[in-house]
Amino acid sequence: MRKNMQVVALALAAVMAAGMTGCGSSGSTTSTTAAAETEAAAEESEAAEETEAAAEIPADATVFKLGTTVNEQDSFQVAAEKFAELVAANTDGAYAIEIYPNGTLGGERDMLESMQMGTLDMGIITSGPFINFSSAMGVLDMPYLFSSNEEAYAVLDGEIGRELLDTLEDSSLKGLAYAERGFRNLTNSVRPIEKASDLEGLTIRIMENDVYTASFKALGVNATPMAWADALTALQQGTVDGQENPINVIYSYSLWESQKYVTLDRHSYSTAIITMSKDIFDTLDADTQQIFLDAAQEAAEYERAWVAAQESDQLQAMKDNGMEVVEDPDMDSFKEAVQPVYDQYSEYADYVARIQEQLAGLQ
Repeated sequence: MRKNMQVVALALAAVMAAGMTGCGSSGSTTSTTAAAETEAAAEESEAAEETEAAAEIPADATVFKLGTTVNEQDSFQVAAEKFAELVAANTDGAYAIEIYPNGTLGGERDMLESMQMGTLDMGIITSGPFINFSSAMGVLDMPYLFSSNEEAYAVLDGEIGRELLDTLEDSSLKGLAYAERGFRNLTNSVRPIEKASDLEGLTIRIMENDVYTASFKALGVNATPMAWADALTALQQGTVDGQENPINVIYSYSLWESQKYVTLDRHSYSTAIITMSKDIFDTLDADTQQIFLDAAQEAAEYERAWVAAQESDQLQAMKDNGMEVVEDPDMDSFKEAVQPVYDQYSEYADYVARIQEQLAGLQ
């Protein structure tokens, strides 16, 4: 309905513009009148949208705001919409989730800090910033920790994953479930990357995360941490050579406009944690808390399946738009290059050992 109203407003504007052209230079009065009518139509459309949105939420519902930094085509939006649907249905409309995409409520670290303070209810946040709120979460960013989605799900949906989410409570955050950003891959505008040494000297935007910084420095990269909104500008302006993100992000943001080369090195599996202010979560009764936890898990699994279903078409679209994709790089060279990171972060040794033990049991 929102899109329909926008189309109506645009159509009205187009008709008025055509009328002005037909009249030639009929004077400023016609132009001013048309502009006023266009503005009025836009205001009417906006008012209709607000009325419709308000009508969808019961008047007595408790409304929570959920923020993301991505656009409406992203998998985070898919997870958020599913989560909102499940919460509304399973609480009989007593609770409603309003979704704010495109960084409307701030960057990811900003939103986590707002949740800490109880000024923001919820968010879906990539794994990178969480190390700043729980050092233990950094283990999930260790390079080449998982080799498949199935391995990641087994750990994240099990005892270790919940244990890590629970460490966030010391920072007044409540991790509900792990949705998915996916396996991260390299892109750049300079040259194809087929082995680790090909990265030497490139400037690559990375997430604001110490483990990522150490990993890419080990690869000989000029690692440049920055927020995603800033990264998009930096890529367009050429102030960084490349970035690293899953296929769905490369596709969603049409990164072929600034990036020529893709390497599917799958250096890290990146989660997307459905997160809530612990202070807000604690205001819910036990039954409602469980509804939120269950809804988050179901939404996470729904989003993972959506990502998997989209990936092959998205990869083909990247190729169709001129990106050169190295699908089978020399993985051994990458793994060897980042081995010092495991020595540097020895505090994760116990978690790494437990994860590896669990994964061995899957084989």
